[in-house]
Amino acid sequence: MSNTRWSASFGSSRDCPRVEGERQIQRIAPRLAEVGGIPVARVLPVRERRLIGAWCFLDHAGPADFAPGEPGMRVGSHPHIGLQTFTWMLAGEVLHRDSLGHRQLIRPGQVNLMTAGHGIAHTEESVPGQGRLHAAQLWIALPEADKDTPPRFDHYPRLPAWSQGGVDFTLLIGDYLSHKAPTLSFSPLLGMDLHSPRGATLSLPLRPEFEYGLFVLEGRLALGAANVAENELAYLGLRREQLTLTLAPGARVLLVGGEPLDEDIYIWWNFVGHSRDDIAQALADWNAGAERFGKVEGDDGEPLPAPELP
Repeated sequence: MSNTRWSASFGSSRDCPRVEGERQIQRIAPRLAEVGGIPVARVLPVRERRLIGAWCFLDHAGPADFAPGEPGMRVGSHPHIGLQTFTWMLAGEVLHRDSLGHRQLIRPGQVNLMTAGHGIAHTEESVPGQGRLHAAQLWIALPEADKDTPPRFDHYPRLPAWSQGGVDFTLLIGDYLSHKAPTLSFSPLLGMDLHSPRGATLSLPLRPEFEYGLFVLEGRLALGAANVAENELAYLGLRREQLTLTLAPGARVLLVGGEPLDEDIYIWWNFVGHSRDDIAQALADWNAGAERFGKVEGDDGEPLPAPELP
């Protein structure tokens, strides 16, 4: 999706705040916006937290319900550099089209991954007749060594899934216990969906070299005495080997983590760069209609205009 709230600031990973020497869970409330005609709740990047590993953007789209004849969601042609867009579909169907010629429908339980690298453009639109749309879209910052990798698109219709202790797990990226996702990554990452129809308390083994966050997609979550509501992010920090949590009946949470990205990055509009010059050049190229981003064939709408860089 497109970032309609622009910022030009560095992002960095850091551990959880401490109070009287005790590490706290950092709770981050969402910023609410509308993208492509649907409501979104954004928890990354925000002032309190810019990154979790290489995860640099988290939008919770919907759930949105459309009456018959309503247009649904449509995000016009827009560019990306220096990142991967990562879409986890929960309800409804969305059509992805990009300037490499890919045309891919994503359905619930599937992941779309677009590696922007040096530059790509795409559109996203809901399929007509879909009553409900619900998804999470995240961005993954590419390490500086890979920022200009050739763009590509990957679709993952089947992902590792298992049930244990009243919780249904789906591994979206990375590896966890004996499971490994096929999803392409350029840095050590974890993304996992946890859904508990009847509620459950469970303990999760963690990697102490990873930093982690838990985002509540549906319902609520308890971490000790802390209750985390829908659309809130709980940042857990580094050096945790185990986490005990309680999911309310019907709750669904997204666990994201990764090794801290020890590189400064800029995020501006739909671009991730490692310098201001990276962003400025991408903006100039997009506004000039440069071949760098190509054209999304079949798109009859106007490309989204790029904002000026301060």
